[in-house]
Amino acid sequence: MYLYYAVFNFEDEAINVSFPDLEGAVTFGENMHEALYMAKDLLAGWLLGEEEDGNTFPIPTEPNDINAKKGDLVIPIEVDLDFYRRKFDSTPIKKTLTIPNYLNDLGKKAGINFSQTLTEALKEKLGV
Repeated sequence: MYLYYAVFNFEDEAINVSFPDLEGAVTFGENMHEALYMAKDLLAGWLLGEEEDGNTFPIPTEPNDINAKKGDLVIPIEVDLDFYRRKFDSTPIKKTLTIPNYLNDLGKKAGINFSQTLTEALKEKLGV
């Protein structure tokens, strides 16, 4: 698990998010829920990129040492890189499953890619 502090700024119509310790790491969200999601996704992507490039991660600044403007929020963002490595691992694996015959027939006639459909359904069901 890695934890870095993000600065949430409310000056514009959107919520701007930046990570003082991560050069160029900025994102935004239209509301707090989206801003938090984007911050976590950005942190994971940034760290994985640095890892892929063979760089070491910067030491997180203590929250009291972050120079935030009045009205900004300093929020800790934590990511599990193992989870994100698995999430972005698109190596296909073979799964055996059972579906009703009539759905199989209808799916074939419609030209449905069963693997793609199952992947999309699982992502939606799991919220990823």
